[in-house]
Amino acid sequence: MSKVNLLDFDLDGLAAYCEGLGEKRFRATQLFRWIHQRGAADFGAMTDLAKALRDKLGGVAEVRPLPVAAEQVSADGTIKWLFDVGAGNAVETVFIPEDDRGTLCVSSQAGCAVGCRFCSTGHQGFSRNLSTGEILAQLWYAEHRLRERFALSAGERVISNVVMMGMGEPLQNYSALVPALRAMLDDHGYGLSRRRVTVSTSGVVPMIDRLREDCPVAMAVSLHAPNDGLRDELVPLNRKYPLHELLEACKRYLQKAPRDFITFEYCMLDGVNDTEAHAQELLALVNGRGEHHVPCKLNLIPFNPFPSSGLTRSPRATVLAFAKVLQDAGVVTTIRKTRGDDIDAACGQLAGEVQDRTRAGERMKRVPVPVVAAGRSS
Repeated sequence: MSKVNLLDFDLDGLAAYCEGLGEKRFRATQLFRWIHQRGAADFGAMTDLAKALRDKLGGVAEVRPLPVAAEQVSADGTIKWLFDVGAGNAVETVFIPEDDRGTLCVSSQAGCAVGCRFCSTGHQGFSRNLSTGEILAQLWYAEHRLRERFALSAGERVISNVVMMGMGEPLQNYSALVPALRAMLDDHGYGLSRRRVTVSTSGVVPMIDRLREDCPVAMAVSLHAPNDGLRDELVPLNRKYPLHELLEACKRYLQKAPRDFITFEYCMLDGVNDTEAHAQELLALVNGRGEHHVPCKLNLIPFNPFPSSGLTRSPRATVLAFAKVLQDAGVVTTIRKTRGDDIDAACGQLAGEVQDRTRAGERMKRVPVPVVAAGRSS
């Protein structure tokens, strides 16, 4: 009989589990702190728990980390870990150090079923969802590994921000995602601010609405095109949830979100979505001249090429000109600094090793990427 992985629980779930063992909630709180704040996996080390409880837990439960298959460190300090999740699958987690914060990019799936044209993970296909424990194990390992690396005390935090922007579409793994988010936010866990935990989605509209009610955190939306015709090709999920539905969901989300704006991610693809006409159409979409105006920040992302994409990065001058159109109209627009590209840890490069159950690579080879002029819509 396999042991229960305590990383699979948020605090309420752990309290319910401990109640089943005949223990009161305060014991679950103590246990939760040992696991997440101190990084303990050995029940014997949890000295403020009764010995009888420690012995009981040792027989039925465990804190199950993910095996680390590889660790790479970039010249810019970015660190990428490859975690083995079994059955020939691996997922990647990336730590990005900045002067004022430390950001961990966490995976939610082994592979991704969305199949965005510019994303190496999408080209790889989809194997399976990660469990809550597998999502949290990435943060659990990174936080405590980095504390050791930087010789910090238990009270000092390395990771101030978590972005669910690794492998996978988080909102297609909703039941595992929400308990993981709650553990990240819990003051007895990692104590992260809702403003500093971001879920990135390609636009799973029903789950955006559910997250607004269940666990609102910061939201980033992978937009990448200013009209449905182009977005249908770049982000296939748009065919199910087109732009007008997505933008209305974003407006609803802001009713309870911890930030008063949505971040729209826009990967700059040479000759595909990066012309001045595209910028003007994007401006009309987000800046109040269209019926679906959403308070937002635009984050322009340099494309990180990979051999099978058939796409190239927009020249810097093109990116700057695109940004200027938006900035001159008063839209907050940033250009993402590429980090960790020397270890394939930059945006869109996470690929891990996934057993493709969807034959995504074969399908994508058959479908060319069209150049769609601004103004075209489906």
